[in-house]
Amino acid sequence: MHVQDRVFLLHRMDKTRLKIEELLPKIDPQKEIYPGWTIRDILAHMTGWDDATIDALRSHVTEHPPSVPAIHSLDEYNALTVTSRKDLDYDHVRKEWRLTRQVLRAIIEALPEDKFFNPVIVPWGEKATVTHLVDMFHDHEQEHCQDILAWLKHSEEPLKKEGN
Repeated sequence: MHVQDRVFLLHRMDKTRLKIEELLPKIDPQKEIYPGWTIRDILAHMTGWDDATIDALRSHVTEHPPSVPAIHSLDEYNALTVTSRKDLDYDHVRKEWRLTRQVLRAIIEALPEDKFFNPVIVPWGEKATVTHLVDMFHDHEQEHCQDILAWLKHSEEPLKKEGN
């Protein structure tokens, strides 16, 4: 992977994150966006996946086995990302969401070039390139961003889909 590719990868991550940051002031933290999920829950969910990606990349660099937190079920892990933070208030979750992204960016920036070419064990146990892993979570976050935008047009009711 060339330096330009890494910069492009980080830029894509930042672009979607910035869009969500711009939407946050428009969202009532008490309202459900998905059934049972407020913006706090969505941020907790995205933080959980950033945590899992951080673990996978750190394990990849140190050549230790990753914890693969979603190996049993993606649905279980999705629920865990929210329930593990259920006692945290919105401001705390929002700060954690921002901090974990900074950590993830720093790890991606510091990854040795050769680690981009060797497959990484992703949080559900399969192997993929670093680029594919990061792109997958970019797309995941982009989907949540699009859902939030759609919800903001009719924010009196939650969306008719689950927030995974």
